[in-house]
Amino acid sequence: MLMLEARPQPSKAMSAASPLIALALTALMAALLFLALGKDPMKGLGIFFVEPLNGLRQVSEVLLKATPLIVIALGLAVCYRSNVWNIGAEGQYLLGALAGGGVALWLTTHGIVLPKMIAVPLVLLGGVLGGMAWAAITALLRDKFNASEILVSLMLVYVAQQLVNYLVFGAWKDPQGFNFPQTKTFDASTWLPTLLTGTRLHVGFLVALAAVALMWVFMFRMFRGFQLQVGGLAPAAARYAGYSASTSLWTAMMISGALAGLAGAMEAAGPLRQITPHISTGLGFTAIIVCFVGRLHPVGIVFAGVLLSMMLIGGELGQSRLGLPNALTGVFQGLLLVLLLACDTLIHYRIR
Repeated sequence: MLMLEARPQPSKAMSAASPLIALALTALMAALLFLALGKDPMKGLGIFFVEPLNGLRQVSEVLLKATPLIVIALGLAVCYRSNVWNIGAEGQYLLGALAGGGVALWLTTHGIVLPKMIAVPLVLLGGVLGGMAWAAITALLRDKFNASEILVSLMLVYVAQQLVNYLVFGAWKDPQGFNFPQTKTFDASTWLPTLLTGTRLHVGFLVALAAVALMWVFMFRMFRGFQLQVGGLAPAAARYAGYSASTSLWTAMMISGALAGLAGAMEAAGPLRQITPHISTGLGFTAIIVCFVGRLHPVGIVFAGVLLSMMLIGGELGQSRLGLPNALTGVFQGLLLVLLLACDTLIHYRIR
């Protein structure tokens, strides 16, 4: 009979290298999948891991796609380190897009043109508050009724998507939009400024990097962050020390909701500049993979966000250039996460 036996001392070097090992194994299995689909494996791997970095414009698109992934994953890392399993960042992202985009749409509809240094922060603040409000529903039900935050946050994703559909197909629909389900294009004063001329990369990327620095300080240099991590690693010890489980829950969920909502507002006022039913392509769920591939660490999340962004863009290129199925990107993301978890299991346990 096979069983797992805990190793006395897991290897720190292998723990650090496990994301790279998982990535190498994912690339190997991807090559086998390309062969099974009748495609050249080297060309397929090049589409996913080389073409997205082939030039300044391509790199800017990778960073643009990575920006919301990094911001959302930072909030999720706080939750998971606190043993709060927020699976509904997608819904908080959508509410952030609605709230931030709603501010921009209101200013546009009423012809109010504010200086960009005022309008843009208002839009982002609206996104933060929208994401926090949506996360507060999960925190309240978990705190007062002991409801599972996994199920509640996940189910609220579908409510959020239907709320987006209700508004863009109804009250917020652009009357001059040829019956397409979308809002008006926001006034230029509410758009996020671009960083590089000729690209779509906006200042949200700098906001994401600032959030990385702030979350590193919060998690590893502040007492509140220490409390959250103790509560996640040893709940009994946290209770003995007098740390409030309720306060930890609310803190983690509010931070996660705020960052997911911020990402939604940046996406609405950044590359899209309007709200459509497809404002998210599952970024909130992809950010969960980013979070774990980045080892729940702010710096690791940056590299993981860029990697997953390359996969997303590579999947789009693979469809147009090689005729690959749309679902292949999701397959690779799932493989990466499963292989990472398998590597971590074998690092901490040996098979007997």
